[in-house]
Amino acid sequence: MRTSSYGAPAPCPGREAGPPGPGMNMNRKTEGPGAALPGRRGRQPAAKLPTLLLAALLLAAPPARAQMIVFDINAFNQSVIEASQQIEIISNQILSLQNEALMLENQARNLARLDFSALAGMVSALNQIEALINQGQGIALEVAATNAAFAQSYPQQYGASVSADQRAADARRRWQDAMGAFQRTLVVQAQVARNVQADTATLSDIVTASQGAGGALQATQAGNQLTALSVKQQLQMQSLMAAQYRAQALDQARAAEGAEQARAAFAQFMGSGSAYGN
Repeated sequence: MRTSSYGAPAPCPGREAGPPGPGMNMNRKTEGPGAALPGRRGRQPAAKLPTLLLAALLLAAPPARAQMIVFDINAFNQSVIEASQQIEIISNQILSLQNEALMLENQARNLARLDFSALAGMVSALNQIEALINQGQGIALEVAATNAAFAQSYPQQYGASVSADQRAADARRRWQDAMGAFQRTLVVQAQVARNVQADTATLSDIVTASQGAGGALQATQAGNQLTALSVKQQLQMQSLMAAQYRAQALDQARAAEGAEQARAAFAQFMGSGSAYGN
């Protein structure tokens, strides 16, 4: 449809011009808001454009799909099994650490030293016995002193020139040596008897410490002290036996030397025998 210069629509070719119909509005705009869309026979208001755009967007959007939660029981069971295995591994590791800690505690306990020692008392008792043996009268318990004293007081033979006074003095010295040896033996016996009483208390203390030992080292040390106590008793018995046997030996030597002295005296009394010659 064309429009004339005066605003009235021009007649289409092949169609008679006539008066406008009642539905036509001669004042309708051809430009700007509210103008009819070009190329269309009917004209639509501009207010319907948002509605058309919304409908076009709705038609272009993909249809919505319903979502469903799917529970996989197999995957869940596998997860539970794996979690249980992990818990078991952690428990084993904790148990291993506890065992290692217990092992370290046992090692520390086994390396702990015993806070009791009876060695000083044992050594002191043996020193007392040795002092008693050395301070006794008579021939000392030494090799050089014994040889010198024995050669002087116990000669193998008395000559004819030895006087009776000399023989009497030697006999008295030998008697003193024997008496000193017996005295030394009696004193050592008394000290050993005293040490036995002290050893009873020491033995009780060592056994108590051994029973209260918390580790292997403490038990071993207590056992070593028991062995030391036994060795100490053997040593003091050896000292006692040495003193006693020495006294017996000196007495027997004195008796033997007395026989030699009697022979020498008898020989001197008899003389050379020349007076009974002719």
